[in-house]
Amino acid sequence: MSETKMIHLTINHMPVEVPAGTRIIEAAQSIGIDIPHLCYHPDQSIKAHCRMCMVEVTGQRKLLAACSTLVWEGMEVVTDSKRVYDAQVGVLDLILADHRQDCLACARNNNCDLQNLCRRFNRLKPDLPDVSSQERPRLDNPSIVRDPSKCVKCGRCVKVCSEVQGIGALSFTGRSADCKVTTAFDLPMNETDCVLCGQCTLVCPVGALTEVDHTSHVRHALHDSNKHVVVQIAPSVRVALGDDFGLEPGALVTGKMVTALKMMGFEKVFDTNFTADLTIMEEGSELLERIQKGGRLPMITSCSPGWVNFMEKHHPELIGNLSTAKSPQGMFGAVLKTYYAQRMGWDPKDIFSVSVMPCTAKKFEATRPELGRDGYQDVDVVLTTRELAKLIRYEGLNPVNLPESDFDSPLGTGSGAGAIFGATGGVMEAALRTAYELYTKKELPRLEFEEVRGEVGGIKEATIDLDGTPLKVAVVNGLKNAEEVIRRIQSGEADYLFVEIMACPGGCIGGGGQPIGTNNEKRKARIKALYDLDKSLPLRKSHENPDIQTIYQEFFDHPLSHKAHELLHTEYFPRPKRYDFSPYIEKYRKFLPDSAKK
Repeated sequence: MSETKMIHLTINHMPVEVPAGTRIIEAAQSIGIDIPHLCYHPDQSIKAHCRMCMVEVTGQRKLLAACSTLVWEGMEVVTDSKRVYDAQVGVLDLILADHRQDCLACARNNNCDLQNLCRRFNRLKPDLPDVSSQERPRLDNPSIVRDPSKCVKCGRCVKVCSEVQGIGALSFTGRSADCKVTTAFDLPMNETDCVLCGQCTLVCPVGALTEVDHTSHVRHALHDSNKHVVVQIAPSVRVALGDDFGLEPGALVTGKMVTALKMMGFEKVFDTNFTADLTIMEEGSELLERIQKGGRLPMITSCSPGWVNFMEKHHPELIGNLSTAKSPQGMFGAVLKTYYAQRMGWDPKDIFSVSVMPCTAKKFEATRPELGRDGYQDVDVVLTTRELAKLIRYEGLNPVNLPESDFDSPLGTGSGAGAIFGATGGVMEAALRTAYELYTKKELPRLEFEEVRGEVGGIKEATIDLDGTPLKVAVVNGLKNAEEVIRRIQSGEADYLFVEIMACPGGCIGGGGQPIGTNNEKRKARIKALYDLDKSLPLRKSHENPDIQTIYQEFFDHPLSHKAHELLHTEYFPRPKRYDFSPYIEKYRKFLPDSAKK
């Protein structure tokens, strides 16, 4: 293997040595210099749109974009000259002139790249007249709000939607001063190919793309003495929430998070890991039944709502391959308002069910008519990890300083198998741990299935030996990769029996509702944290969870029973691009920020 060629240069008179192929902005980062930027993102291809990262290079007549210029031997770079400063301030003023400045009312206030640049350059008030768009925020779906007046045209959302997800719901239109980012023909989001995964909200540097905010709705419920307000917490939230409070990526804040929720006034705080284990019982049993009885294969997981939306919109011919098992969120909502309500003597209509998820598409999932009965939905409101952080701050709390508390029982016990649901490959591994023992009636020789642990943005294939029976599987994250796996299945190139697909890069730990600043390095840290958590737990198989065993004994009888099918399974439908969300939007409009009501 040939050695990597090293390049020697100076940045602000400091010597730097970096591998060939490094860009100026990356070389500067290696010695602690942050060159201003908006469009640059470490996980995306280079755009060089914003020009905030201009630098001087000796011998070059023009300033060069640090994000797109590769270093060369002997290069001399200056990032802080007056010429550079004046150019960057000029660009910043142009951006501000075309950006509606209502920072105090913006969802990204105090967490905005543009705001940070204004502080850095002391631009308290732009010198140029306001020419920003007069378009109002667009609310046409349960998950994402678009505010064209705040778009800085950096192209991050366009890149992630096309290059990572392969959807292309957002693109540039117009030229010069008329250039803007929008949907095809400027259609509402609910009339496009958008699957509401929210990756666009995760990379947007400003408040042009945000999740629909339900924090006011939750606070209203917490103040209603007639409501039993109950919350469930997804596995990946506990390794991401700490990012918003200054902890290192992947920091585990489970007990502190539970304490915060109880201090806020939630009557019960439960763990979605419990119904992740329940999902494995139903999904694993469904897989074995399909294999043994000649059912439709490969069976594909259905717990990622962005992925399910993609299938319903783009590949309705494969809907029969989706597992009929609801997602853990859906199962929890059903169990809460039936089994648990009966145990507590509560009227289901008096229960206000909140889930905290890493995912914007979960907001849509909760509105599906199939996930409810008798005139009510199983999950009333979905908060993203970001919204939970906002609620915690509203209460004046900081999880870092709080003591730890346990989840409430009996819906608060989860296994390590349930915990790894949040990582790509985790659903597959959890299912294999249970399916192996249900199928062979033998104890697993090893708990770790390293061969199915996925990589961020990748496709992984493996053949698992079920005591002499080969089980060919695939693990996928990111919808562009999912499209490739679908091609392999439809062409007959692959003969999988079981496929795990997650819409978001890295799985739920990289969901569209996770803290702003999420990137691939943080995704990897969160994945590691979940597998470390799994390894530390005494209970690591879903079918050995005592609370799971109890709920079958007391309520469901056995996996795939009639009652289990009624409450824990669902069906999916070909979904037209145009989907009318107006009843949902009207229901929640009074709780939305004023800017989104118009």
